Amino acid sequence: MSQEYRSRTEKRQAEEKNKRGNKKKAENTTLKQPLWKKIVIAFSIILAVLVIAGGVTAVAMIRDAPALDPEQLVFSQAAQIYDDRDELITQLQATENRVMVDINEVPDHVKNAFIAVEDVRFYDHFGVDMRRMFGALAANVSSGFGAEGASTITQQVVKNAFLSPDKQITRKVQEQYLAVRLEQQYSKDQILEMYLNLIYFNNGAYGIGQAAQYYFDVSNVEELAIEDAALLAAIPRRPSYYDPTNNPEAAESRRNLVISLMEEHGLISSDEAAEARAVTIEEQLNVSELAETEGQVYDSFISHVQSEIENIDGITSSDLYSAGLQIYTTLDTSAQDYAEDVIQTRDYIDSYPDNEHFQVGFTLLDTQTGEIKAMVGNHHGGEVARGWNYATRSEAQPGSTIKPVLDYGPAIENLQWSTGHIIPDEPHSYSDGTEIRNYSRNYMGNISMREALVRSLNIPAVKALQEVGLDEAQEFAANLGMPFEEIHEAYALGGVAEGVSSKEMAGAYAAFGNGGEFIDPFAVRKIVFPDGREIDLRPEASEAMSDYTAYMITDMLKGVLDESYGTARDISLPNLPVAGKTGTTNFTADERQQYNIPSGGVPDTWFTGYTSRYTASVWTGFSGGRDAGYLSEGPERRIAKQIFELVMNEVSDGIETPDFEQPESVVRVDVEKGTGKLPSPQTPQSEITEELFVRGTEPDSVSQEFIEEEEEEEEEEEETETLTSVSGLSASYNQENDQIIVTWSYDGSGASFEVSHGTGGSLNTVATQGEMQYILNAPEKGTTHEFQVIAVENGERSDPNNVSVTVPDEEAIEEEEPEEEETDEEPQEEEQPEEEQPQEEQPQEEEQPQEEQPQEEQPQEEQPQDQEEENGAPEGGGNNGDNGPPEETPAPPAEENNGNNNNAETTPEPQPEPQPEPEPAPPAEENSNDQSAESNGDENGNGEED
Repeated sequence: MSQEYRSRTEKRQAEEKNKRGNKKKAENTTLKQPLWKKIVIAFSIILAVLVIAGGVTAVAMIRDAPALDPEQLVFSQAAQIYDDRDELITQLQATENRVMVDINEVPDHVKNAFIAVEDVRFYDHFGVDMRRMFGALAANVSSGFGAEGASTITQQVVKNAFLSPDKQITRKVQEQYLAVRLEQQYSKDQILEMYLNLIYFNNGAYGIGQAAQYYFDVSNVEELAIEDAALLAAIPRRPSYYDPTNNPEAAESRRNLVISLMEEHGLISSDEAAEARAVTIEEQLNVSELAETEGQVYDSFISHVQSEIENIDGITSSDLYSAGLQIYTTLDTSAQDYAEDVIQTRDYIDSYPDNEHFQVGFTLLDTQTGEIKAMVGNHHGGEVARGWNYATRSEAQPGSTIKPVLDYGPAIENLQWSTGHIIPDEPHSYSDGTEIRNYSRNYMGNISMREALVRSLNIPAVKALQEVGLDEAQEFAANLGMPFEEIHEAYALGGVAEGVSSKEMAGAYAAFGNGGEFIDPFAVRKIVFPDGREIDLRPEASEAMSDYTAYMITDMLKGVLDESYGTARDISLPNLPVAGKTGTTNFTADERQQYNIPSGGVPDTWFTGYTSRYTASVWTGFSGGRDAGYLSEGPERRIAKQIFELVMNEVSDGIETPDFEQPESVVRVDVEKGTGKLPSPQTPQSEITEELFVRGTEPDSVSQEFIEEEEEEEEEEEETETLTSVSGLSASYNQENDQIIVTWSYDGSGASFEVSHGTGGSLNTVATQGEMQYILNAPEKGTTHEFQVIAVENGERSDPNNVSVTVPDEEAIEEEEPEEEETDEEPQEEEQPEEEQPQEEQPQEEEQPQEEQPQEEQPQEEQPQDQEEENGAPEGGGNNGDNGPPEETPAPPAEENNGNNNNAETTPEPQPEPQPEPEPAPPAEENSNDQSAESNGDENGNGEED
């Protein structure tokens, strides 16, 4: 029993245990299933809420959508343009250049060109392309809303006709709603007709009919070939950029894309596609004048406004003529009117070249805000409606106007050079070994950065770029709105491959005048949409450089107009603190020969300058190739400076123009020219100049230049005071005693005298004595004897003095004895043998103290021809043209040649009576090195060079 009980009990417990386990499993199962259900239910609820909320929102958005007005489907409201005072200046006429076409007149290949590139499923969707929309949605999620559009042709019609061009969800929902509504009310062909008549093709052409007439000179669109249709279909995306007359390369690239899409979708055959691509843009175009012949008001400026609007995200050029925009610009109409008169007439400048290719690009900015106040981009603007804008699209090289941007600006910014930084102007080359030359072909040695910039020297500019580095210079230029893809050393002198425009150059220079802050030049301040919404388009300033760089560049550029050696010193702007830089480009030697360009003829000239109020940049040159023309030396090369001067004077009249304010980061320091160091007390005032330094980099060393010179002079003076050279050195030959007698005098006591003698060029010491006379007995006849005397005292030696005398041979002495008695007669030239002409030594008696021989003071009046020769005697010559007083001895006076520079200091006896001939010769002792130098022009022997 007990066993059975135990078994029944255990059995019952096991059953209860199993029941409890099954219950827990059931409970666990029950708990898990509702969790998933809750997730599904929650997601469904959230989705439903979103759908409902989206539906409600969409309904609200759709409720505010405008009605479909058939009148607006073709003729939309053109933009109104306002100046800087919010006064209306013009309204773009949307209907003047429009030729309506019937869709039945449009060939299939023309319609297919637009469909292929704009909306390939046009005939399949109901106004909204869902496949395209989801593709665009994915792009917008990854890149932000508005990254990619999904507008169909129908949506574009709706947007251009009824909606504002901004990219907002409200507008997009309304666009899709109205597109569906439009598809319900109009056929596909009707909608396509609206589209082709609405879109803008640049150059004032609206609709495909007017575009065909303008670009191909055809009045019927049925005449358009496949390549023509593809080119027209390529333009509306970015009308200014893809305009084939402005940018043929970009236009051809997009045209070929359209052709490829037509081929890909089976709209044309491969052969037709290949044939269309083979036609060049030049072969296609046959541009004609539009029906409107009058030039558009402020053509260049309005053209630039159009370009700016095209670059606004969500707005196209066609919106200018269809969206009813109010465009508020920066234009100063007074400045614009005056600039156009100066540039497009001869009322102010009459030296414009008589060449149809001559052009001008001019831009005037507000220095502090970057606002474009005036723009003239065509010299013939009054005659050419909507002409090429050379103020914004010039590809001219900038010449030396680039030097502050790529050379000296980066050097100050990165290396903290002072304006007095010394740069050797010397022979130099590019890194590849190509020689660099200054325009003058000369070198100026050590020169300050300031003077190098003002003089526009080339070699220092290249050295500055090489030292600062190409990468730093490229970055500096990019910060000033010139993002060069790459630069080379030749860019230092303006050899810029891409070229620059006057707008870009004005923007860069304005930053120098605005404390280093760059503001991208702009023409549109704001846009107001028909519904009252506004877009503020004024760009923000960015720090392009340090304030010290901006101020130091400005201070140097003032010298271009102020300094006597400045390249723009002929510009007259009274009482205006103005800075600026000239620029000139050149032809190559081959171009000069090929196109017969005369010396001084150049292809381009520039002037860019600024005050604290305005900045202006002027380019003058030629459209077309290098053979289009040249600017001649003289007035034609001054045109750019004249335009700047005239306009800057006009816009600055009647307003206060403060000077540029020096920042705390800059200090002024007096430095010594040529060294850049602090001047010493001995530095002459004429050698001291004021230069600018970045605070903390001022020089602390004093120049030794003039201290060393003064010390050298003092040492020389001390040497002269302690030990002087002998004076009155003289040598004469006494024929009777057959002796050469050498005498001298010395201002001092205690010195001995070292006497050297020689006849063949080398000298040997023959005596060291205290007497001031040396006698050489029985000297060699027929030769010249040279003597040198040096004073020696306490181990110091004086400078040597030399004298020479010629002893005639026996035959000459015998032949000359009878002629010596005729001392009162002027000898004839033929009576003076060549060896007798240098007889300049005075006899021994003349060398005695003056009071001992007063009778010998009579001037010698013979041989005046020798006196004239003295004035041109070469250095070291021995003929001074003075034979001394006549002697009673039958022998002629001995010849004397004092060829040392110290002998000119003393004279044995004065000459009391002037010579009867012009300019008597000085005494024999004065024919020294000093005399030779004097006859050549100055005391240094440098002639006229000093």
